[in-house]
Amino acid sequence: MLRFHPAGFIQKPLTTDLGVMVYYTKAEAPAIGTPTLVFLHSLGGGSSAFEWSLVYPALADTYRVVAPDLIGWGQSSHPVRTYRVEDYFTMITQLLTSLEGPKLVAATSLTAGVMVRLAIQRPDLCQGLFLVSPAGNSDFGRDYRLSLPALLASTPGLDRLIYQVGAANPLAVQWFLSNVLLGDRRRLTPTLVQAYLSCTQQPQAQYAALASLSGAISFDLANYIGQLSLPTAMVLGEKSRFMPPAVGRRLASLNPQAITAIHEIPDAGVLPHLECPEAVVPLLRDFAGMVLAPHEIQ
Repeated sequence: MLRFHPAGFIQKPLTTDLGVMVYYTKAEAPAIGTPTLVFLHSLGGGSSAFEWSLVYPALADTYRVVAPDLIGWGQSSHPVRTYRVEDYFTMITQLLTSLEGPKLVAATSLTAGVMVRLAIQRPDLCQGLFLVSPAGNSDFGRDYRLSLPALLASTPGLDRLIYQVGAANPLAVQWFLSNVLLGDRRRLTPTLVQAYLSCTQQPQAQYAALASLSGAISFDLANYIGQLSLPTAMVLGEKSRFMPPAVGRRLASLNPQAITAIHEIPDAGVLPHLECPEAVVPLLRDFAGMVLAPHEIQ
């Protein structure tokens, strides 16, 4: 789905234990020693590196940009499996260890929650985190697996029907974007619908999506975030229906030593970087400059 990404960027493959991961990066090779910004998309129906495609071009002249389609999503491999948190630990670890030099990871929603847990286990993988709407989906004692969507998505036979009717068609994608992801429905565009639709219709795309919907990757991020030691900034969408900013601020309050900056983007939903990239780019640029500047000098 290179057609949904900016001109001047190319696809590259990375072989992982779970399959081939495709990532997007600038065609022109960066100078040796250039720090890397890694952009990790969320784990909802139709998610892919496209989610960050309005942000990373603005930073590609200063940093090496790497924006992958995680395994099970976009144009990367779609192995038939029930995806678990450990699978994402594996693929993200292999991605980060393949990249030389200092790195800052920007991650969204459930992937941001997974990245928090991975950074606690492996603080050596990167120098800082830029988290957008971080969540574990079962935060502060709420068991998402007992919710109606999770129970339906866990029912054999019914799960495939739910995916076809509720995700892999234009009307479903349009509804999901308008009513779940976006804070302002007027920002819905045909390109946005087509980018998400093309991902939902990839062969075997249902396995990763249904694992997220069923709660197979659900956990309570509040049990982990206090152990995070890396410098971290958090961005929240004011009108996020999926991850209300009050919950994000409550999570941040559990670790003020690591989470030193919290930004709330007005009139944005759970993906402010997709809706309001002009507001997110300067926040990421400033944070990356602070976290990675000492490494650039070296």
